[in-house]
Amino acid sequence: MSAIDDLLTVARARLERVLPDDLAGEMASGAVIVDMRPITQRLRDGELPGAIVIDRNVLEWRLDPTCPHHIPEVSNARARIILVCNEGYGSSLAAATLQDLGLHRATDLIGGFQALARRANRDLHE
Repeated sequence: MSAIDDLLTVARARLERVLPDDLAGEMASGAVIVDMRPITQRLRDGELPGAIVIDRNVLEWRLDPTCPHHIPEVSNARARIILVCNEGYGSSLAAATLQDLGLHRATDLIGGFQALARRANRDLHE
């Protein structure tokens, strides 16, 4: 295994990752869904309804409730935050970093936006 694979394994061991089928329920329960995909991917594949878009390079500053630059949707460390990237790799690493900042309920979506797209496509054809 490569070093990044090891790091990803360690990060994911700390997370209670969310399945695509469970994302709507998480949203209904008040979770903050953060789409961290770059603009090129959002333009290519579409937006994630109900998600807040935050670029990866400012993610920690926008989600740390102790930072003066945090978004109003995350006002304390108890917030449930679910990160969504394209395929669920970068979001796992970022969610582990958020946990290091004290956001212990931060996690990510298994398979990322692409898993949601496959689920939606499957639902259309059933």
